[in-house]
Amino acid sequence: MNNSRVLFLIIVIFIFFLAIGIKLFNIQILKSEELKYLAERQQTGIEKINTERGLIYDRNNVLLVYNRNDVSFYLDMRMVSKEEKKKIGEKFSSVFGKPLSYYSDLMKVSGKTICIEKKIPSEKAIVLKNFKAVGLFYEEDPTRIYPYNNLASHVLGYISNDFHGVNGIEKEFDDQLKGVNGTMFVEKNAIGDMITVAEEQTKAAVPGNNIVLTINKSYQVILEEELKKGLENFGGTSAVGIIMDPNNGEILALADQKDFNPNNFWDYSDTIRRNKALTDTYEPGSTFKTITMSALLDQKLCRDDEIINIEHGKYKFNGVTISDSHNGNSTLTVRGIIEQSSNVGMSKLVHRIGDDLYYKYIRGFGFGNCSSLDLPGEAQGSLKNPTSWSPITKAFISFGYELSVTPIQLISAYAATINGGILYQPQITKRVIDNKGIVLNENSPKQIRQVISKETSDRMREYLRGVVEKGTGKAAKLDFISVGGKTGTSQKLVDGKYSKSQYNSSFIGFFPVENPQILCLILVNSPERGKYGGAVAAPIFKEVAEKIVRSNEKFFQSNQIIKQEKPELNNSYSSINPESKITPVSNNTTKKIDNNYALKNNLMPDLSNYSLRDALLFLSKLGLQYRISGSGTVVAQSIPPGATIQKGIICKISCDGSKLKGAVIY
Repeated sequence: MNNSRVLFLIIVIFIFFLAIGIKLFNIQILKSEELKYLAERQQTGIEKINTERGLIYDRNNVLLVYNRNDVSFYLDMRMVSKEEKKKIGEKFSSVFGKPLSYYSDLMKVSGKTICIEKKIPSEKAIVLKNFKAVGLFYEEDPTRIYPYNNLASHVLGYISNDFHGVNGIEKEFDDQLKGVNGTMFVEKNAIGDMITVAEEQTKAAVPGNNIVLTINKSYQVILEEELKKGLENFGGTSAVGIIMDPNNGEILALADQKDFNPNNFWDYSDTIRRNKALTDTYEPGSTFKTITMSALLDQKLCRDDEIINIEHGKYKFNGVTISDSHNGNSTLTVRGIIEQSSNVGMSKLVHRIGDDLYYKYIRGFGFGNCSSLDLPGEAQGSLKNPTSWSPITKAFISFGYELSVTPIQLISAYAATINGGILYQPQITKRVIDNKGIVLNENSPKQIRQVISKETSDRMREYLRGVVEKGTGKAAKLDFISVGGKTGTSQKLVDGKYSKSQYNSSFIGFFPVENPQILCLILVNSPERGKYGGAVAAPIFKEVAEKIVRSNEKFFQSNQIIKQEKPELNNSYSSINPESKITPVSNNTTKKIDNNYALKNNLMPDLSNYSLRDALLFLSKLGLQYRISGSGTVVAQSIPPGATIQKGIICKISCDGSKLKGAVIY
């Protein structure tokens, strides 16, 4: 009996060790490679090192877009016990101030990974990075920040949840901005915490490149504010504005009202997020007369003072009546046709130029083609080939119908009209810089072609000056700087017919006329109060232009213009006389002086009864700084006529002050 028990025990022990042997053989021999791989995968791994997306600056290195290094916390519910849930909930509740029940509800699910806190700023997340709990881990989750919210939103665009650019510069330069992610080889413990990093196998992330735009933030703010005010004053479904340097094609500001906030782009419709300055086409109306007249003058097919019969504003042509909205004159000069925006006069003049040659000029100005601006979604507009023109097509094209353009095409064409005749490719980026500050690409002005001669361009500037000074664009006139421009009003096509209640109202202006530095397009879509470009868009342009001039010293040879609510004309013209007084002008107290003589001999001219603009030209030639109150005609000055000009003094002048009229300030 005892022998049987011993034998049984030996057999059991033998089977036990045999099973162990088989298991060890299976583990160490048969499945060794597989189990080794599984162990290494559990204890080691390759983790991604997120790169830093490139930054975006304006032309003056003002930061417009940057990244915030946020962190998101996750919880693997398969590994979390009841006690761990309570521990985690209490900790997160104390850090973020949310009730414990909020986290308890989040952790009621099982069998999957949940996000317990999303995009926590790094300075707050650091409190939790050393907090250890089974199943809790975090990942770097950077956030793209647009610090000025809606500012330049249609230029900048936005990014998707996976950090890829959508719209604007973010999309157009996504490959430059996104950089390259890095990798690191890490060793972990049983619960997944990192123990060591294999430095020799780590590949560092390469940050994205930075983009410097041609946009001037200050101009952008002005443009957006005035477009918004314009929509409030005149109504309308939307408004577009572009400011360009006509001498090189650089876009200084581009805005579309209504705009959106890229920080939460999902709250806005696709219509609002669309950049209408590039994507939407329209018939330009009378603003296109500038293009037609440029072609006619360039071919010497008309003279400035030539008299044209405009039929009292009604002209029957090929069975269609062409009408003028602004005048009922019987005749106008060629220059007057532009100033008074006569459809009749323009439709008569355009037949002096051949169809093919006229078409060549229009294409030469860039219409019918994309401008190749570095922003996505640009439309090319429509321009029919002369072979498909009807008998009335050329006449209608001459004043801006039967073709469609985008705002960016039109402002680029106007730049060529006033800058000496050169069409430039519009540009929105100045340079690309890597994260070490090395310039990778520097954009220079890109001349496309000479469209018209310099002589023609000079004449067109004067024509457009006349539009503002005595034509349809008077609402755009500024007292202290010369302005040129052209109004435009076009009926909108609604259900295939031209509407009698919906219009595109526009104005394109520039200053100073003698040497254009700023070119600005304003387009208001379907204004509710007023319809003509001269009544709707021109006043908006005036506000934009005035604020730009007053904020920028360069327009008056570094003299600063300061607008004051009340005259403060008590500064002396020299250190000898610190107090100035207002003294009535009379033959006994005021010295008559020839202003040309004054300029040659460094003496103060008599500015009384001069326009503010002409007075400022005198002061600029003398190198004087000045302060201005009011507008219109000069009625008072702080430095008396004939006084010797001293370096560094400031002349204060007052305009249109009825109580000061006929007074000189001493």
